[in-house]
Amino acid sequence: MAADDRGMVTAEYAVGTLAAAALATAFYKIATSETVHAALRSLFERALNAQF
Repeated sequence: MAADDRGMVTAEYAVGTLAAAALATAFYKIATSETVHAALRSLFERALNAQF
């Protein structure tokens, strides 16, 4: 009754690696977008010009 599924672990790692790469690509695209760049620039400018 026991099936030989020793290769399943490798397949699961492959799927997990592909999913992680896809997620990293999506985060990279978002982080390097002009909208995020402008928001971060605005945040840093406000922080550097804050009056104490």
